[in-house]
Amino acid sequence: MQKFDAFTGNLAIATAWKQINPDVCAAYPITPSTEVVMLYSDFVANGEVDTEMVTVESEHSAMSACIGASLAGGRVVTATSSAGLAYMWEMLSVASGLRTTIVLACVNRALSAPLNIHCDHSDAMGAKDTGWIQIFSENAQEAYDNMIQAFRIAEHSDVRLPVMVCNDGFIISHSFEKMQYIDDEEVRAFVGEYNTKHSLFDFNKAEAFGAMVLPNYYIEFKRQQREAMEKSKNVILEVGREFGEKFGRNYGFFEEYLLDDAEIVFVVMSSAAGTVKHVVNELRKNGNKVGILKPRVFRPFPADEIALSLKDAKVVCVLDRAETFGGEGGPLFLEIKSALKNNENQKVVNRIFGLGQRDFLPQHVFELFQELKAKDTKKFGYINVRE
Repeated sequence: MQKFDAFTGNLAIATAWKQINPDVCAAYPITPSTEVVMLYSDFVANGEVDTEMVTVESEHSAMSACIGASLAGGRVVTATSSAGLAYMWEMLSVASGLRTTIVLACVNRALSAPLNIHCDHSDAMGAKDTGWIQIFSENAQEAYDNMIQAFRIAEHSDVRLPVMVCNDGFIISHSFEKMQYIDDEEVRAFVGEYNTKHSLFDFNKAEAFGAMVLPNYYIEFKRQQREAMEKSKNVILEVGREFGEKFGRNYGFFEEYLLDDAEIVFVVMSSAAGTVKHVVNELRKNGNKVGILKPRVFRPFPADEIALSLKDAKVVCVLDRAETFGGEGGPLFLEIKSALKNNENQKVVNRIFGLGQRDFLPQHVFELFQELKAKDTKKFGYINVRE
């Protein structure tokens, strides 16, 4: 059974955690993810969950505590943003290298300097190659649904990798919207009990964790991580299908929006996809063949599937909410361009938008569409930036 109510993105995440009832939550506050653990700490204090709430002195310590708790056999969660995720940098690679099953809520926020507490994707994109599965959410509903699925994905025997569920700071995290939530019992039944594969507390089978590995074995460990990431693709699709069958909302690697005959396609993630959908609907009324591909899963990147989905598009415009500074374009653009490398008839262009939560309005999408129709469309540029 499902019910409707008004939720912020942060409340949606905290509610999903409450329904799943993880063993440990280690946290250190940073805007705009602070509210996630603040709300969850109320559930802990009120006895609504059995979670051990561990308050630490830094985000580095928060991830360290999560790693220890996961290796000890616990189901573990945390949340962070921006500099907090950057401060976890060392431990993010440790978490994936040790094959922990931590689930992290990343409430996307810009990195300094200059100091900015608002939304862009530079934090998650800075962590994209640390071995974490990354799933992005367009709204509170998707943040909630993705969070529930994340535990099944992380804990699958073919995967055993940490998962980062991303949603846009303030735009999603602090905005109320109508959302459908699932009964507690159904969520717990879907996620299931946590069964650890290895545990520090298995005294009948002593094992070493985190030992130094010399050149004669290190690369094999890294290959195993890649193999697990590749195997996670099938698991992500399997879990998304089952979620859809049970709760009526299907999830895959990406969403195709009016793509069947689209000649011009916008590729855009997270909350900005809603703005672009609105404009695409208006453009379609005037006979324009335009559509959207909205990536949901950024790691593992579904290159072959995206290439197939976009094969008939004449112009592909990738919208990035993060910079690469010295690269040919933004991080999403580089992945898309690589995926489409064999299609010489396509024009693939990149626009950077919304850094530090700069306005991204329907008028900007309309203006961009007019640019894309021109033969001499520039390959790279910014949206709504002062000259």
